[in-house]
Amino acid sequence: MGVSGPERDELLADAVRMRERGEAEAARERLVALAERCADDAEVAYQAAWAHDVLGLEAEAVPYYERALRGAGLSAEDRRGALLGLGSTYRILGRYDEAVALLRAAVVDFPRDGALRTFLAMALYNTGGHREAMRLLLTLLAETSADPGVERYRRAIEFYAGDLDATV
Repeated sequence: MGVSGPERDELLADAVRMRERGEAEAARERLVALAERCADDAEVAYQAAWAHDVLGLEAEAVPYYERALRGAGLSAEDRRGALLGLGSTYRILGRYDEAVALLRAAVVDFPRDGALRTFLAMALYNTGGHREAMRLLLTLLAETSADPGVERYRRAIEFYAGDLDATV
């Protein structure tokens, strides 16, 4: 028994408002019920995943994230959020190789997103990819920091991001 159109939109909006008010468990319950009724709805699945994550229920969030990313209809921002959420969740669950693979693909789709690059660096660290993790983080730092010291040494930081073993 599916639900669509204005009824679906109102049920979804109500559940999101509940989560935003701090009623995380009630929102999760509503979103799970809605996801059962809207099995092919990527946006509902994404919101259900997020509701699980907010409560620290990472393992339970995974199938909802995966469903959201398999489906169609997510906005670019929600797709980016689902990729970040699933990649981070894989990492938290110790599924490091899956986290790296997913986050690498996400960075290709959203190359300027600093959060995706940061979470990829963390997952690379977990898989022993320390050199690449440092390169990503140093590059991100050089590109985004407004710290006067970082700005002053930006060229050196960018240089060493490419080769931390370089000497004079």
